[in-house]
Amino acid sequence: MRAEIETIEAFDEHVRRERSLAGCVVQALDLRGRGEVLERTPVHNAFFLGCRLKHRVAASLAERGAAIFPRLPQLPFDAYPSRLYAPEDLYAGLEGGYAATPDAKVYGWTLRERSRLLDATLAQSLHDHFVSDALIDIVTAPGAGVGVMGGHSVGRGTPEFVQAARLGHGLAEAGHLVLTGGGPGAMEAANLGASFRDGAEALPLACSVLAEVPSFAPDAGVWAAAGFAVKKRWDCSRLSVGVPTWFYGHEPPNVFGTAIAKYFDNAIREDILLRLCGAGIVYSPGRAGTTQEIFQALTRNFYALETHEIRPMVLLGHEYWTRTVPAWPLLKALAKGRLMESQIHLVDSVDEVLALLS
Repeated sequence: MRAEIETIEAFDEHVRRERSLAGCVVQALDLRGRGEVLERTPVHNAFFLGCRLKHRVAASLAERGAAIFPRLPQLPFDAYPSRLYAPEDLYAGLEGGYAATPDAKVYGWTLRERSRLLDATLAQSLHDHFVSDALIDIVTAPGAGVGVMGGHSVGRGTPEFVQAARLGHGLAEAGHLVLTGGGPGAMEAANLGASFRDGAEALPLACSVLAEVPSFAPDAGVWAAAGFAVKKRWDCSRLSVGVPTWFYGHEPPNVFGTAIAKYFDNAIREDILLRLCGAGIVYSPGRAGTTQEIFQALTRNFYALETHEIRPMVLLGHEYWTRTVPAWPLLKALAKGRLMESQIHLVDSVDEVLALLS
């Protein structure tokens, strides 16, 4: 397995210990002050991804068997991210309005023809690869992840929002890492609850404070600022993961995912999100996106050959999933006689969900 070097400290320690960089992946480091070290260190089959190098040193590395992937110019994002985003990364400059933030600028870039050119497509693919790499590093115990899926249109402070917040909090208190689609609505509520360290009794008040700005429309900046204000008032520091996408860039990422894996490619994003939810997936009411996630997980479970490959699926809301959006009858019919049959559930309360997954 290749050693991945993502900090200058790790670079110096690896060279000191191994006296070689052969076979290593060195990612997005400023190595202009390490020219002499690089000149005398073996680098055969090493990869230097987006590193800052003096031209002479880069030429020497290539001649000695290293692969040099240059920094890609004129991009509003880093094509070689070494870690997931923090909310503060995506919302830097928010005081100037949402349009001034990196999140908005990247989304605007995806809407222009420029983003369809070869170098831009390559940059997006590289970015998503390294986001996946960083995400997998965080989910260190694959069986501990629980996904909470649900609609983006759920208003802050509504009973559905409070329910999703209680669900996220209960799952996190039970020791699960909560992962969501990272957007507004039920996703925001679940990330809020999962990150919330000030006790379940204070959570409804935090939801009611958020409700002063009930939706990201018409002003995503005001909506995000309200989230940051809640984080300043209460301790929302427990790890929870949001996995949003610029494909749905009109839906801004919520600020309660303490680690944010934001993707360009929605198909990759959906696949890895569901794959990492080893302890189960909960579906609160939602529309097309949530329904897609139900049947994407169903397909994976349907073809599972071993019981340990199956992710429990819990649909929250009997009336909703049998009448409003009747996914449950089809899910039950397809599961009949399969290994997954005992791992699909339809419930009406957060307590029932926690009893199944905790």
